[in-house]
Amino acid sequence: MAVDYRNGVSILILIFYLPALAIAILLTIRHGFGRSAGWRFMIIFTLARILSACFQLATINQPKNVSLYVGYSVLIGIAVSPLELVAFGLLSRITASINKYHQTLVTARHLQLAELLNIVGIILSIVGGVDSGEDYQKTGRYLPQTLTKVGLGLFIASFVAIMATAAILSLSISHAEPGEKRILLAVAVSLPLLLVRLIYASIYTFGKSSDFSALSGSVTILLCMALLEEIAIVLVYEGVGLTLRKVIKQDVATGEQNRPFQRCSG
Repeated sequence: MAVDYRNGVSILILIFYLPALAIAILLTIRHGFGRSAGWRFMIIFTLARILSACFQLATINQPKNVSLYVGYSVLIGIAVSPLELVAFGLLSRITASINKYHQTLVTARHLQLAELLNIVGIILSIVGGVDSGEDYQKTGRYLPQTLTKVGLGLFIASFVAIMATAAILSLSISHAEPGEKRILLAVAVSLPLLLVRLIYASIYTFGKSSDFSALSGSVTILLCMALLEEIAIVLVYEGVGLTLRKVIKQDVATGEQNRPFQRCSG
């Protein structure tokens, strides 16, 4: 099988995400593995994108290997979850920063519950993707299962939670520490991009439009409504992450307990 349009897009994905993975690892080492950092989820996302591209390119030499197509489709579908978890991590950090000086309606527990919805969604999506793969082996058609639909519904609920949290925190953003306000701006910029990505997934999962199938649909639609949006989000998140100071554990604990501290100038 020759390299076609879809495979060419996969090559471009590899070119972008290999250095993006390196930056994600750097950010994770710099900011830590804690939930309030969230960068470990960027590692998961970039790995998922690299693996999905590798699966797609592997079909050049193994065009009849069903497992490669199923793995590609599942990774395309669930990768939006880690991006949302990165957003929750960023929101957790800005929440801790604001709560040092001003009590907001958002607490760490609220964000934990929203993250739990997302994690349940990714589990259901994986199980649903495996079930779809079994049907694909039997019928040659890859159709979304009920569990996949429920999982996507939880991703949509997570998006609503991110949007609502960002809106609530914007009312108190003036109380954030210097240099931290850009975090909320980064999340706000990512919201329209995440919305387009979820619309792409929803049209196929709920409407079953063949053009929106990541496995066999239009590559141009996939590129313009999913892959480019994800790349833009990664650029925004990692770009902001590289500019943020390292938060020590004492700072995080202080923010969660909402103890009164004098504002620093740095």
